[in-house]
Amino acid sequence: MNDVAARAWGRMLDLVLERNDRRKEVVDALGMSFVKTKALRRLAARPMTMRELAEELLTDRPYATVLVDDLERRGLVQREVHPEDRRSKIVSVTPAGRAVSDTSAQILQRAPASLLALPEEDLAALDRILARLAE
Repeated sequence: MNDVAARAWGRMLDLVLERNDRRKEVVDALGMSFVKTKALRRLAARPMTMRELAEELLTDRPYATVLVDDLERRGLVQREVHPEDRRSKIVSVTPAGRAVSDTSAQILQRAPASLLALPEEDLAALDRILARLAE
């Protein structure tokens, strides 16, 4: 790997995962594990089958079922019979689940002070670079 690329990647990891890791803040604010809030954010984007949710979360279906069971008990998701496959269930967020998902997203998307302190031209350059990397 190119030394400059490796150094830049390491700095991005440090910035996001070490210095500005908001996962604990999400857990504390919402009173549930981070993976449950992650599941809610994925389901808020679109309803999914249990299989799709497990794939999105990079986990197995039994664990996804445990997560959904808890979220359903909390009134944050609901399961419905899949219209094309009665053996399958579609999981979607409830209005309460959408509110929790939105709160989680707001916490995670809040820019750190170090980023806000950059000059406008540096922010614009960083934004352009990150957009290219996301293509």
